[in-house]
Amino acid sequence: MHTNYYFLRQLAPALTERLRGYRVAVCFSQEKDELVVGLTNGTAEFWLKAQLGATFPALALPETFQRARTNSADLFTDMLGQQVETVAAWPQDRVLQVNFRSGARLVFKLYGPRPNAIFRTGSEAVAQLFQQKLLADGELRPQPAPPVPTTQPDQPAAPAKLPPPLADLPARYLRLHGYDPAAAPENSTRLVNQVLAQLEKPAHYYLAQLEGRTRLSLLPLGEILETFPGDDPVAALRRFVPMALGRRALEMETKQLRQLLERRADEASAAATHARQRLHALAHEAGYRHTADLIMANLHDIPAGATQIEVLDFYTNQPKLIKLKRTEKPQLTAENLYRKGKNQQIEERQLAERITRRETEALTALERLEEMDILPALAELRGLRTWRKQHGLDPKPAAAKAGTELPFKVFEDRGFTILVGRNAANNDLLTQKYAHKDDLWLHAKDVTGSHVVIRHKAGQPVPEPVVEHAAQLAGWYSRRQHDSLCPVTVTPKKFVRKPKGALPGQVVVERERVVLVKPGNPFNGPDGL
Repeated sequence: MHTNYYFLRQLAPALTERLRGYRVAVCFSQEKDELVVGLTNGTAEFWLKAQLGATFPALALPETFQRARTNSADLFTDMLGQQVETVAAWPQDRVLQVNFRSGARLVFKLYGPRPNAIFRTGSEAVAQLFQQKLLADGELRPQPAPPVPTTQPDQPAAPAKLPPPLADLPARYLRLHGYDPAAAPENSTRLVNQVLAQLEKPAHYYLAQLEGRTRLSLLPLGEILETFPGDDPVAALRRFVPMALGRRALEMETKQLRQLLERRADEASAAATHARQRLHALAHEAGYRHTADLIMANLHDIPAGATQIEVLDFYTNQPKLIKLKRTEKPQLTAENLYRKGKNQQIEERQLAERITRRETEALTALERLEEMDILPALAELRGLRTWRKQHGLDPKPAAAKAGTELPFKVFEDRGFTILVGRNAANNDLLTQKYAHKDDLWLHAKDVTGSHVVIRHKAGQPVPEPVVEHAAQLAGWYSRRQHDSLCPVTVTPKKFVRKPKGALPGQVVVERERVVLVKPGNPFNGPDGL
């Protein structure tokens, strides 16, 4: 309620009493969305510091203020020397106006999403705006207060309505105390009038914690942190703004950390569920090895050039139709199926490991969320940051990792990184943008396939086993995937260029050596990522 009309109407006369006769000595800004006004009466000083950002608009009243020597800009120079006459709150609005004896005025518009400061040297003068993009504020004028509803003696009492400037805290306070306009109108009217009387002349100002936010309230609500007498709104505001700004960082980081843990728990649970469904599907479908066994058992019955064969499945004792390739021998089809069956076993093992890992991640995230509710140390910003760092929840490393994550297949071998392109456009990105001139570049010879790059390490030649591994990957991610031997081009990237007008992925190699390798399934290579 620090920007609410009911508080501003208490603050305005208190500021009038403090500031009448003071003159503006300085007006400047040294941070984004901040306006600082320094006033003096010759012997004492008074500071107004307006926070005019959309996230937390506020009028702070620091007892002292030190202007920075750099990055500071003077503003509203016509206001210098102006003498304060009164401070007033606009009727039913979140606006505070400082009136000067010359007729000039400074308006603090404290609307949540669009705060601003407007200065005029006279009623007809052109408005000077702090937030210059809000041009409509140049025509901002106070609106007359709405008439107070009256009830004739012969008419029933009108149902109680909450005034528009009542804000969320008084409305919440009313609901907690049984406000229900649909029940008994006279009771609701009486309750509203009682609350309005408290707002018109508050006995105390409360600094309270409510739903994770630090609030300034004219009513006792939430966890009361501090209490100030109702005749000193200046003291309450002076304490509230720095406290709210300090706790705001804690509240924001706590909220972000909760969202991070909730997201991790949801993502890990979803990933574990998906992996479990895939594992179940693999366990209940005829595997590649199963089909290969049937082909080899019925090899003598398969005619040359057949595209399919129906056999008796000795696993289920049911007939089974097996599709074949006309140009491929059944033995080779079975060999390929056995290889796929081996990969399927690897996939099943990896799925089981993934389920265990992701379920553990989800459980850990939920445990961290529970700790946030019970650990007293997390009620302080320093304790929260220490705890977050201890558990690897610091967002900075995650952001750095996201910034360096590569859009390619990534493998590691003996400390060397091997990058594999995913498609023609991705090959261009890898070779033209990511690869260094001293990196080794590989490609299956004379066929389409992925570009492969071995990252160069200063002072360390690439060992031949690493070259062979990368060549096997180049063969696997090419049209020669099922060849018994595949020729692979190996050359420093500096000898690879892209001709003008070439299609995506097309390059010219100016110097090369060729190695012969058997295309290697990445699941069988070391440390495939």
